[in-house]
Amino acid sequence: MCRQDTALLRGDWGSARFSIEIADDVAERAQGLMDRTSMPMGAGMLFVYERPTTLSFWMRNTLIPLDMLFIDARGVVQYIHHNAVPLDESPILGGDDLLAVLEINGGLAARMGIEEGTELRHPAFSGRLAAWPCDD
Repeated sequence: MCRQDTALLRGDWGSARFSIEIADDVAERAQGLMDRTSMPMGAGMLFVYERPTTLSFWMRNTLIPLDMLFIDARGVVQYIHHNAVPLDESPILGGDDLLAVLEINGGLAARMGIEEGTELRHPAFSGRLAAWPCDD
């Protein structure tokens, strides 16, 4: 089942479901998870862009450690940055040709075994290119 407020992940490691907020415009992406002191373990934020691009993030005004899953237009995780340091303004380069980033609590990706190649199911990754389309 595909819903705007849910991200499903699957891979050789197993599967997971996250309740998510969407950041899909300039203002929402700029705010992100800034100034929050906590986030529930099964929650996250999905940053979605209009077209594939080079993505780089930082932790300005972000108070909690985060794992960042950088995702291509097919909904496949291409890179994971583990445990981004709160308040660090160093750029975190995710790579090229990316459509989205899923931020979850720091350390969770490693604990769950989430790895590059994991597929994400969400309406943002629809159509014939999606690795795990919503319509199956």
